[in-house]
Amino acid sequence: MAEETVRLARYVAALRYEDLPPEVVRIAKDCIIDTVAAAICGSSLPWSRIVIDYAERTGPGGTSHILGRDGSTVQAPAAALANGALAHAFELDSLTRPGAGAHPGATVLPPALAIAQQEGLGGRALIAAFVAGNEAMIRIGRATGHTNEARGFHAPGNTGPFGGAVACGHLLGLDPARMANALGIAGSLAGGLLEFSRGDGGMVKRLHLGRASEAGVLAASLAAAGFEGPRTVLEGKFGFLRVFCTEFDESQLTRALGDDYVMLSAVLKRYPVHATAHAAVRAVRDLQAEHAFSGDDVAAITVTGTPRMIERHNIPEPADLMLAQYSIPFCVALALTREARDPESYDATALADTQIRALTRLVRLVPEAGGGHHGGGSTVTVTLADGRRFERHEASGLLEPGELEDKFTRLTRAVLGRRAASLYERLQSLEAEDRLDWLGAPS
Repeated sequence: MAEETVRLARYVAALRYEDLPPEVVRIAKDCIIDTVAAAICGSSLPWSRIVIDYAERTGPGGTSHILGRDGSTVQAPAAALANGALAHAFELDSLTRPGAGAHPGATVLPPALAIAQQEGLGGRALIAAFVAGNEAMIRIGRATGHTNEARGFHAPGNTGPFGGAVACGHLLGLDPARMANALGIAGSLAGGLLEFSRGDGGMVKRLHLGRASEAGVLAASLAAAGFEGPRTVLEGKFGFLRVFCTEFDESQLTRALGDDYVMLSAVLKRYPVHATAHAAVRAVRDLQAEHAFSGDDVAAITVTGTPRMIERHNIPEPADLMLAQYSIPFCVALALTREARDPESYDATALADTQIRALTRLVRLVPEAGGGHHGGGSTVTVTLADGRRFERHEASGLLEPGELEDKFTRLTRAVLGRRAASLYERLQSLEAEDRLDWLGAPS
């Protein structure tokens, strides 16, 4: 029986756009459009500019665009590094439900787009590669059971190189043997530590997805040239699952391979906050809209969550913007005083806002009855100073059908202005594009 890594490589190498169900193509396109918007929004942030400057300085002479930086073309690895960091620059990029420690957009689109632009390929090739990368990466993420983070690794920094390697390998036309090599190489490029979540150096969180994207380009490009990696990189004794995870389920790597598309588990964010805060933010906003109270009226807020949410996201005094977006109490407090869907609400003035800080201290996280790691819902209870008490449960709070255009506009208007609408329209017909050199180019 073939090794799991080899079986996965055979499947993704053979995947073709013409074989994809319409629903898979639709989800993939939405995720691509969402990621483009997130990267354009992220391009103006201070930490992003540092990465962009580095990419332009070290990767000149290429044909791959840095999104949001009109006219900037660099070598594919540099573009992947920059765009991966930009896409994750402000907690706006896609994820999966159930959670798999994978970011379908920010770790797969940047390397895939960089190679597609380098090779002069079109929309159908990009979509097929994007799906192939996610079919591998999400399965690998599910196999980890998210226990790589129990060891202190940032999951998308671990799983991202695999997704990027497959997507780039697909665009480069790798056969199954070389695709297995690409996966084997990617396994030695996995990284990213969670120490930032303890209160210091939050910028590095954004870099993890940039490095994962860059690693995908490197792994596939080397494999295309004949460089080899271990054929058991995922399941071997010293392979990815056993080294990075405290527990794992190897069967997830190829379960229902060819029958079930795990790409369909991709979901988009409504708010620029960590995924664990979405349900609580949605619930408190709905309660406020229904009962017409203000932040000044609030005496106490209780939010239920999983043990992981309580352990990592109960941050009552966030020291910087990254930790503020990582903090469920802060995000709930901000939602009571500002437009929570707008990335411009989450700026330095929010971090210093005395009302938001005071409300943050009123939020208490408690365990959700029966909540496991994959639970995404929260029950929010708001008690007002006059004694009134309101409660609401929200299952996810994520973006719903029909809301993507509004999100795209919110995220891109500051950089693109009137060009945002035409770019959104063109991306809607991505599969009809013969080349992608216009994406990221000045217009």
